[in-house]
Amino acid sequence: MATEKKVILPDIGDFDAVEVIEILVSIGDIVEENNSLITLENDKATMEIPAPFPGKVKDIAIKVGDKVSQGELILTFEDSSNLINKEEENSDPESTKTAEKKSVVVEILVPDLGDFDKVEVIEVLVSEGDEIVKEQGIITLESDKASMEIPSTSNGKIKRIAIKTGDKVGLGDLILELETITSETSNTNKQEKESPAVSTDSSSEAKQEESAEKISLNTSDDSHASPSIRKLARELGVSLSNIKGTGPKGRILETDLKGYVKKIVAGGSSPEEVESIPLSRIKKISGKHLSHCWETIPHVTQFDEVNIEQMERFRKHQKERGIKLTPLVFIMKAVVQVLKQHPNFNSSLDESGENLLVKKYFNLGVAMDTPEGLVVPVIRDVGKKSLVELADELAEISTRAREGQLDRSEMQGAGFTISSLGGIGGTHFTPIINSPEVAILGVSRTQIKPIWNGESFEPTATLPIALSYDHRVIDGAQGARFIADLNQVLKNIMEILL
Repeated sequence: MATEKKVILPDIGDFDAVEVIEILVSIGDIVEENNSLITLENDKATMEIPAPFPGKVKDIAIKVGDKVSQGELILTFEDSSNLINKEEENSDPESTKTAEKKSVVVEILVPDLGDFDKVEVIEVLVSEGDEIVKEQGIITLESDKASMEIPSTSNGKIKRIAIKTGDKVGLGDLILELETITSETSNTNKQEKESPAVSTDSSSEAKQEESAEKISLNTSDDSHASPSIRKLARELGVSLSNIKGTGPKGRILETDLKGYVKKIVAGGSSPEEVESIPLSRIKKISGKHLSHCWETIPHVTQFDEVNIEQMERFRKHQKERGIKLTPLVFIMKAVVQVLKQHPNFNSSLDESGENLLVKKYFNLGVAMDTPEGLVVPVIRDVGKKSLVELADELAEISTRAREGQLDRSEMQGAGFTISSLGGIGGTHFTPIINSPEVAILGVSRTQIKPIWNGESFEPTATLPIALSYDHRVIDGAQGARFIADLNQVLKNIMEILL
């Protein structure tokens, strides 16, 4: 007789609700274990949810577009795997049901690590002979993004540890051998015929937990806490991003989590009313990219102020002729002129971080503010275009950026970026380098300052600029020379125009 079994959504990491973008099965389908059932999408990636056990699809509880969370029902299976086979039915009815203890050696393997083939072991948290429990951390791995703690999938006594600190491991590699104690029962009498459903359910739960663990590891590479800590945090309704970890590599320990909760409870009074507003897709993507750039690139920022009286007089003259030119187009032309003198600024590091890829073309990224967030479209071949052509192209591409009509290809291929806040305000700021580029120029609002001309002070238009550069590639002296040369070119802008 077939039984009905429910498939629920396993642990999906730090995401409360994830959108269903595809249902991969239909009612009536026969599904094998690990066949994909649905596809989910968060702001980082898409993931397929596998079947934790085989069966026939009886009912689908969700639809495309739904937002689902851990523990929600996905679908229902008709499962016949609990039917005993003929050999069992024909076995000796006089056999007695005896239970005996048996020692079994279980291999603990490296689970799915996401996009990483090999990850370094930085810490082994247990020793041979230790008694450990399920979910207890056994090793710590470290990728170029974060460290992660791998938990045990069973209870038992450690018989052998197969790896050591410094080893590189990947999916399926043996971590350790664990000696566990199991109970076995002979399977011939009537009572056993009623038990397979229970046995199947327990094995299904184990497989489902294994699947959930795999997905959790695959979607939380940037988490500095073990799966058990993340699970406890979700149960308590606490965001781990608010907690400072005191463990190795900044990992969040159970004492950190409980201490944070105690501090909140001790506060007493309820917080002021707040409104939760989801970030736009662009802000989610750009925010993570900027965080990565800030954390991985050693930034140095050089500041300067430029006398742009000559530029302002020329702009005023052109405006009287009906030609409107913003300071940005002059800055773009000047930057290209200086990049030709300092080619290392128009480059990027290769994936190994040991070779510099110098670009022979001059494509500039221009950071733009839109209602949905920051975007950086690319203006190509800046050195070959006139001021008017650049002004027209900037106007056209900024309009499409505000309307969300930019194509992905229009935001790729830059060698250097300019972020201009001159139309908004402020005096100085520190722009973040747009990886894989190695430098960025920040431009602030033009100011009128009294400048000594040798005989007297006279009001002068000055432009604050800030150059951030990757200190792995560019030394301080090189940065100072670049910004000094840029100052001179902007101050005498008519020289490059003529």
